[in-house]
Amino acid sequence: MRQMTFDIPDEVAEQFSSEVPASEQSGVVTKFLLRRRPTPKLTDEQWDAVCSAANNDPETQEIQREMAALPDTMTEEWDNPIVLPKAR
Repeated sequence: MRQMTFDIPDEVAEQFSSEVPASEQSGVVTKFLLRRRPTPKLTDEQWDAVCSAANNDPETQEIQREMAALPDTMTEEWDNPIVLPKAR
């Protein structure tokens, strides 16, 4: 079992809380929202639009700038290989 947190509009949350007892809310979400409605498949054009929107987001761009400014001190395992002695 995995616990997840979602942001939903206040009016939706209030309606859901008033109509579904707290002890049944997880089951209702799982059964009726997730299992009954498959995740929509996106076309290549839709993926392009989503990626473009994300890449053009100022907050995303700021994170990318911060990441690019970090020093590159990571090494890959092939930079310092471990040489094992030959078997006899």
